[in-house]
Amino acid sequence: MFNDKETICALATPNGIGAIGVIRVSGSKAKEFVAKGFSKSLDNLVSHTSHFGVFKNSNVEPIDEVLLTYFENGKSFTGEESIEIGCHGSPYIQQQIIKALIKYGCRLAEPGEFTFRSYFNGKMDLSQAEAVADLIASQSKVAHDIALKQLRGGFSNELKDLREKLIHFASLVELELDFAEEDVEFADRTELKNLVSDVLHYINKLAQSFELGNAIKEGVPVAIVGAPNTGKSTLLNQLLGEDRAIVSEIAGTTRDVIEETLNIEGILFRLIDTAGIREEAEAIEALGIARSKEKIKLAKVVLCMADASDSKSIGEVEQWVNDLQEEYPDKKILMLANKLDVAKTPSASESNYLYISAKDGLGIEELKTKLVDLLTGSFDLANDTIVSNARHYDALIRTAEYLDKARYDLDNNISADFVAMDIRQAMYYLGTITGDISTDDLLGNIFSKFCIGK
Repeated sequence: MFNDKETICALATPNGIGAIGVIRVSGSKAKEFVAKGFSKSLDNLVSHTSHFGVFKNSNVEPIDEVLLTYFENGKSFTGEESIEIGCHGSPYIQQQIIKALIKYGCRLAEPGEFTFRSYFNGKMDLSQAEAVADLIASQSKVAHDIALKQLRGGFSNELKDLREKLIHFASLVELELDFAEEDVEFADRTELKNLVSDVLHYINKLAQSFELGNAIKEGVPVAIVGAPNTGKSTLLNQLLGEDRAIVSEIAGTTRDVIEETLNIEGILFRLIDTAGIREEAEAIEALGIARSKEKIKLAKVVLCMADASDSKSIGEVEQWVNDLQEEYPDKKILMLANKLDVAKTPSASESNYLYISAKDGLGIEELKTKLVDLLTGSFDLANDTIVSNARHYDALIRTAEYLDKARYDLDNNISADFVAMDIRQAMYYLGTITGDISTDDLLGNIFSKFCIGK
């Protein structure tokens, strides 16, 4: 693990040439070490103030004109005395300043060490610290909103409330054990049973949200599949608003997988235009079809496209959908009937299709709405807590497992010893999410995935 007694430094902005770069210094001797290279006195600094001057190397040679921003102990991101050095964005300048700081006594920071110090010094809990990495990596508004809500402590506060309720009742159950010989009952069994059921219901809902949260975090893969010449590439172009894929009346034009991203209502969808699936395909086209089938396996949503003007095509899609649902029962599937511009008006028996014209743009906005609805299901992205971290999901599953055991114990009048043990285990796993319970291995694994400088 990290040595929190040392003063550390690192580049906090991306590597490469830019207008400015920011070098972060944090630790008890931040001001002392920076002062060795700064052209002006740093005595009597006031927190959250900036100071212009020249930064020099150990040979007293000027490196660059810089702007220092000072944060006193307890009022910085890390909770320690910190200084941020704003310099020109030359990689050479940045390297020379960092080299000088190391000579003055700093140590180069490890990946995630600044955020670890923030966690270690009580500025944020573990789930908030992980949200920092998610916020940096967010590529869409919804992914950003989920990470920001977690960073601000919304998720943590909910879990802490649940854990405190369990702690209260666990303490009553354990108090009974101390007075077992006197046959005293401190905990109302009915009330405890209701509490466990309520907490279990909420934990399960959080766990169920992970599928949605993870898809939003990584981008939602959407495979567009169908027979050749049903308009898959035209649909891709229409959704993107540009001619990304070659469109031709010749069947089998798309021979490989084409992937592009599309932002719909703040959610990033990864659209995958696949080669048309048919039996009579020559060698190269067959390779494309094989790749298409692999992408279908990985897709979160599958758009099965038929030619609305061809009854045979409609029948083929229905068979594909049945096969897909049998092989992948949890996969979200939407049936599209394309070429509404030349097809007959759909009958009531064909109402399970969304009729569109990829060529003219008919039904495209409705398709976008259905994609969002299909993904979010019953979850309200604006108000519900959405779990997007795999570690949190695993901890929630384990919490639910022990709560379910505790509920079974209560329903079957099993000894309070077992009830207390199961509730303690549930509290343990709930505590690992926020860091109330942690190990060096866990912390090392989490923070090693951060970038240097964060």
